[in-house]
Amino acid sequence: MGVQALFWIVSGLYMTAIHIDIIHGDHLIREPDAKPIATDGLVEPSAILQGADQASSLRLVQQLDQPLYILTDASGQALYDARSGQKLPLIDEAGARRRAERIYAPEGGIVKAELLTDIPGEIRGRAAPIWRVEFEGMWKPTLYLSPHTGELLSRRHDLWRGFDFFWMLHIMDYETRDNMNNALLKVATWMMVATSLSGAWLLIFSFRRKRRVRKKAAA
Repeated sequence: MGVQALFWIVSGLYMTAIHIDIIHGDHLIREPDAKPIATDGLVEPSAILQGADQASSLRLVQQLDQPLYILTDASGQALYDARSGQKLPLIDEAGARRRAERIYAPEGGIVKAELLTDIPGEIRGRAAPIWRVEFEGMWKPTLYLSPHTGELLSRRHDLWRGFDFFWMLHIMDYETRDNMNNALLKVATWMMVATSLSGAWLLIFSFRRKRRVRKKAAA
């Protein structure tokens, strides 16, 4: 229990020492352009929805100065040219690089871009495939983009990775790292409570015993 108590202390110090906005990687992302998208000459949304399979949403976005529709339906997500209405292919490496450079705020070039078919643990829960674009920098800043929509899905860097590791130690979930109600943590918590209570009782008992010894000595 002493080792786990040390883990709780060290992980707690790490997680409170670094601002949560830095952990989230907010500083890596450029502020989006607030300028409204010009709708003149664009295909009507109904034309895109006409061929959809149980559409749940249709959004108009702008990427690389080009207006695009993002359709979400029963078959997944797809990107459409908002001017021609043509369905676009999956984002290729060049497209992923250009989009990442537009999104990334700090200075520094791209180290590598790769299309992942196996999802790494740092973006667990995401669906493959996904573009991983790593930039130059001390903390290995990395952006993850959807090949279907070209949108940013997640950002990671070594400070976040350290936080994730210490979070795992803190909640004692060594598999998914997100279950704060796991049995191991419950057992450790109750053992720590029992240890603390027994320690407090022993401290009080030792004080009382010393008092009795002093009284006997005085008599």
